Order: sequence, then C-alpha cells, then structure tokens
Amino acid sequence: MNGEKKKYLIVTAGGHGTRMGGPVPKQFLTIGEKPVLQLTIEKFLDAVPGVKVVTVLPRTHIGTWKNYCLEHNFVCPQILVEGGMTRFHSVKNALEKIPSDSVVAVHDGVRPFVSKDLIGKLFSIAETSPAAIPVTPVTDTLKVLVRDSDGVMKPVSGVRADRSILFGAQTPQVFRAEVLKQAYRCAYDTAFTDDASVVERTETPLTYVEGERLNIKITTPEDLVLAKALMDVLK
Repeated sequence: MNGEKKKYLIVTAGGHGTRMGGPVPKQFLTIGEKPVLQLTIEKFLDAVPGVKVVTVLPRTHIGTWKNYCLEHNFVCPQILVEGGMTRFHSVKNALEKIPSDSVVAVHDGVRPFVSKDLIGKLFSIAETSPAAIPVTPVTDTLKVLVRDSDGVMKPVSGVRADRSILFGAQTPQVFRAEVLKQAYRCAYDTAFTDDASVVERTETPLTYVEGERLNIKITTPEDLVLAKALMDVLK
C-alpha cells in the first residue's frame, strides 16, 4: 500500500527472570532447540516481512545474545538496547531508536506463541488508529481479598469483582510511534503496568482486539512446562 508506514518491533527481554528461579534468564531458556527469545522474534519476521527489530536486554546479557545469534546463524539485524530499572524505563530507552513516522509493536520477549494472524491484524489497525491492544476475557470467578498482618487472606466487605466486564491485556500492543513516544515523556508511575496504561494517561483512544488464549507469557517454571507441551502440540 502506498504511503504505508515503516514497521518496528520492540522486544522487551530486559528482565533477569527471578520468578523462574534458575540461573538462566527466561528469555534464553529453550523450547525445542531454540531459545524463547528467538522463537518470539521469528514470529514477527514471518508475519511482517521487513519489520525492524529493537531488542531490549539486560546489560550483562547483551554479549550473550550477540554470541548466540552468531553461533547459531540467527540472521536478524537488530538494534540492541540496554534495559532499564523497570519495564517502563526499558521501553523508553528503546523508543529513542524508533522514528516518529512509523508504527511500533511492543511485545514481551517471552510470548512466543502469538499468531501471525493476530500480529498482522494489530499492525493493520494501528495504520489508521492510534493504538491496537489485544485482550482476553477473564473466565475465573474472582474474589476481592486482602492479606492481614499474619498473611491471612480475607474478603473486602462490600466489594465485588464483576468478571463480565474484566479483560486481561496481552502483547503485542501496537501504536503509532508518535503517540507512544509522546506518552513516554511523562514521569514514571507504578500504575504503568503495560504500554496501554501509559498511553491511557494521555486520554488517547485505544482500539481493543480479541487476543488469544495460547498467547501465554512464560514467567514461571509451570509456564515453561506448559509452553513445551504447546510446542509439541503445535508442531
């Protein structure tokens, strides 16, 4: 399409994987014969030919990733960016490498099962809308609880969670780059749990899209077991 904006991908892999409990950061753990991070990036290379990749990594593991790509012939030109103190700061660092007249996806490096169809749909929406955010409906029965000083969970009186109007946000979240860069000029807030929450602070309208149940985020040992089972099923 004439006039189509250039497409960029920010892959957030700046964490150290403390919840995984092992010495290897979760983005470098393997499923099959490839690390999770490579599987994730390959999904975007397949879905969006020509996408420009900006990979955010812990400073101590930038060399690890460079060596892996060379040794395993993973040919993917990437801009490597050092992660920040939080996810917010990591994305802010990466946005310095993104031109304003583009469309940019921000995706968790440990979500390797996102489909090509969903990636394509989100990029397409972001061509004409400020932002496209995938969400999935909450299906569990929800309880509003707090822990007392002894760690015992107790219900909050008079408060009920209505799951019919609750959805979980996923990635990739895709934005017009100028919208995301403008939003990230604000001061950090602990309420910023994803990129959509940062952009919402500017009162920019977001477009929500049905996400995918299999688009899981691998953060715990149990998630890794599930991911390996999914890989076997999806082969």
